[in-house]
Amino acid sequence: MSDKIDLYSDRGVLLKSDVDLSAVSPLKNAAMQRLISLTKRTVAVNLAGIEGALKTGKVAGGRRQIMGRSLNYDVVANANALADKIKALIQVAAGDDTNVQVLGGGKQLLVQVPTARVNAASEFVVGLTAAASATVEALVQQFKVGIVEAPMVHASVWGEYPQTVGMNGGNVASVLNIPQNDEGLGFALRNVMANHLAAITKRNAMNAAALASIYEQIGEMEMGNAMGPFERHQLLGMAYQGLNANNMVYECVKANGKTGTIGTVVQSTVGKALEDKVIKAGKKMPSGYVVYEANDVSKWNAYCAAGVLAATMVNCGSLRGAQAVSSTLLYFNDIIEKETALPGCDFGRVMGTAVGFSFFSHSIYGGGGPGVFNGNHVVTRHSRGFAIPCVAAAVALDAGTQMFTPEMTSGLVGAIYGEIKEFREPIVSVAEAV
Repeated sequence: MSDKIDLYSDRGVLLKSDVDLSAVSPLKNAAMQRLISLTKRTVAVNLAGIEGALKTGKVAGGRRQIMGRSLNYDVVANANALADKIKALIQVAAGDDTNVQVLGGGKQLLVQVPTARVNAASEFVVGLTAAASATVEALVQQFKVGIVEAPMVHASVWGEYPQTVGMNGGNVASVLNIPQNDEGLGFALRNVMANHLAAITKRNAMNAAALASIYEQIGEMEMGNAMGPFERHQLLGMAYQGLNANNMVYECVKANGKTGTIGTVVQSTVGKALEDKVIKAGKKMPSGYVVYEANDVSKWNAYCAAGVLAATMVNCGSLRGAQAVSSTLLYFNDIIEKETALPGCDFGRVMGTAVGFSFFSHSIYGGGGPGVFNGNHVVTRHSRGFAIPCVAAAVALDAGTQMFTPEMTSGLVGAIYGEIKEFREPIVSVAEAV
């Protein structure tokens, strides 16, 4: 791949120029590889939640409460001691990359299991299980828990597991879902809800889109959709949409932000593609309609991917509501296809995703707001990584209109993962690693 790109920040500042496209590949970029590793290794432990569950007997989620089984342990007050015990338990060798940090005045712990445990595992759940198990053992040691009380301590950490596969009502969380919830091969990193992405990036729309794009495109590689010529195709889309290559997203939003519409963003996108000779005017019909031709199909897709993100930020940003993202995904691509006679983003898959998404997120079905969707969801899995970055950006721009807000669903995940630069500022992190 001989493509060269310039990388810009979410503020339109040049970070790196004349970068080879392969340098932002997850197979080569050190920041992306660290992001993947930290995603598997990092776990949030809710000490305040454990303390509350033990005091009330409310364990395993829902309306469950075991009366007469309350335990008054000062878990939060003993956060530092518990952190030391957890680190000693999960550490493999002195001086390895095990990391346990106390956050929120003792209310939360950031736990990173050592790489050695990940390397000795077949699945990514080792971070979650090691942190949960170590937390239970640390509580038993710290509070000298007896055989009768131990099951309540276990339930306060693990939740409903193992009675059910999930850890419902538990107080240990990973950004990754359990493997049983993946829709197919390679979907693990695509199974991160948009609310999580917005919370982790502190509601920065472009960084939320970048984090989503990186996860989605790593997933595309993992499931075999980026082999041969498709590798360049997917990387170009990620670079222009997720990493603000050539400052295209930023400039488009800036030009259309105050008075623009989805339609004017289409105009900007087509105009930029013509200017850069990505497309050219072809046959002119008797009506005057011009059929355009793509000089570089994959780059045209990348421009459309950047354009649909810009349109999302303009439309959902002006609304301050995430609900418009599905219609934006639909009509940006519908208009651009009618304007050019060329395929829209992802060869129609983004537009197709948007049709079902509109129905399931806020139509007569109304199963949930955009924030609870992800690239693994049965409604939004169909695009090859180009829809969810827009959803994440829309959720970041939302002013609290969703039934399920990031603060409601993702407070713990956002507080913990947001402490790590690769998660919070992925655009800068990737550029620095080039």
